[in-house]
Amino acid sequence: QAQVNKEDISVPMLSVQPKGKQKGCAGCNRKIKDRYLLKALDKYWHEDCLKCACCDCRLGEVGSTLYTKANLILCRRDYLRLFGTTGNCAACSKLIPAFEMVMRARDNVYHLDCFLTQHTPQTPA
Repeated sequence: QAQVNKEDISVPMLSVQPKGKQKGCAGCNRKIKDRYLLKALDKYWHEDCLKCACCDCRLGEVGSTLYTKANLILCRRDYLRLFGTTGNCAACSKLIPAFEMVMRARDNVYHLDCFLTQHTPQTPA
């Protein structure tokens, strides 16, 4: 079972750039002329340049956390899809992907459909 550990996570910070001190973007190597810029992995980025390597979403728009592993910068969903799982369903024993919604009951984890099927009283037809 994969766990997200702190070494894999970096939090981008929205920074205000002082006038006259333009930083270079780690994504496109051009100067950042915008007033606001993102700082991630000790580098500065245009908002348009800091993107998930898999789905190409703009990371500044999807939350304040990004994930890095194997030289990839990823959004949460793609990180968990590629590197994480939540375990097996207690009802069907199949693997539950880390990004899928689950139902937890005591120490068990279920697919939503499996939980509803197993724990919903059946009414006679």
